Amino acid sequence: MTASVHEGGCVCGKVRYKVHAEPSIVVVCHCEWCQRRTGSAFAVIPKFDKPEFELCSGELKVYREINEYGRWLDLGFCATCGTNIGFTQERWPTARAIDAGTFDDPSWITPSKHDFRYIFVRTNHDWTNIPEGSQCYEDQLPT
Repeated sequence: MTASVHEGGCVCGKVRYKVHAEPSIVVVCHCEWCQRRTGSAFAVIPKFDKPEFELCSGELKVYREINEYGRWLDLGFCATCGTNIGFTQERWPTARAIDAGTFDDPSWITPSKHDFRYIFVRTNHDWTNIPEGSQCYEDQLPT
């Protein structure tokens, strides 16, 4: 069986990547940090094991954030256009989180095929809707 391959990149095209698998989980994060870094009400973040991510061209500049729990998150972005590609985090050092909107065609990421988890719903905005029956957490995912 061949692995799934999905490609993506930044707005200017200098950063290109591939993932060679389906995500282990898809997190829909409503935390204030994700709201700021994406400029949206929440982030849709498929997570992969690091070896499943391949940087094909360009370079990711890294910004380190220390979150409210004192743990680091390394945000990777294009140094030219500033597109957030995703991040790695101290809490799950073997995983790479990719911002779903950076895939060339993000429509393959669906709740019917993938394990979606809604986190930090305590900072969810009234004008967004979380699907009924979803797995929701007021805070971060439990370990």
